Amino acid sequence: MKNYALISDIHANLPALRAVLADIDRRSDIDATYHLGDLTGYAPWPNEVVSLLQERGIPGIAGNYDSTVASDYKHCGCRAVTPREEELSHLSYGWTRAHMTADTKKYLGALPFRIDIRPLGGHVTGPTIFLIHGSQTLNTVYVTEDRPDSFLAKMAKDLGARSGDIVCFGHTHKPWQRVVEGVRFVNTGSVGRPKDGDWRACYVLVSVDATDARVEFVRVEYDVEEAVRGIRDSELPAEFADILRSGGAAAALA
Repeated sequence: MKNYALISDIHANLPALRAVLADIDRRSDIDATYHLGDLTGYAPWPNEVVSLLQERGIPGIAGNYDSTVASDYKHCGCRAVTPREEELSHLSYGWTRAHMTADTKKYLGALPFRIDIRPLGGHVTGPTIFLIHGSQTLNTVYVTEDRPDSFLAKMAKDLGARSGDIVCFGHTHKPWQRVVEGVRFVNTGSVGRPKDGDWRACYVLVSVDATDARVEFVRVEYDVEEAVRGIRDSELPAEFADILRSGGAAAALA
């Protein structure tokens, strides 16, 4: 059995990332940890988050926030429901770009769009784990739980996924899983900015062998008040602190 920890949507929340990595470190059976992007935005530690992932040698892919700030795109590629949410997204994006170091920007710009993991090696029949951030074509597409099976089946076909494979993604900040035509789809939730009403950091454990696959969603308590203070001591909008405390229950997707 091979065991993987998948972390996504950290969004510059260093206290949450530290707590999740500490929880992973306590597990003796983790073969590798990967991140699924959106390392920056909304909290005041973009450089520290990237530095910690680099120090730990954790590979991963580009989220929409990563690729937009790295390419100096006009906005973060985030969805806003109200004019205030639109304004907040631009404030976060501008702050992040202004405070991001050249080394952080270079790292984000070098992240790949997807990673395919063959846990059992190419010479042994077994599942492939596909890591993407949004959809198979764009990291800005929201793959929400209400997407129909036909949408997920097209994702699988475009990725080249077969029955028994696992497609993992983030971006919506809400964890869920479903099996369609033998392919398991897993939304990994969010480490640093959950939006499912649970303030605790979320990550996923994926365990596979030649015949079986298991997925476990893990919630980790962290010092959310440290994150709140960091936001309020910065020039970021105070609403971002409220979202962390509430688990984003009333917030739009980001």
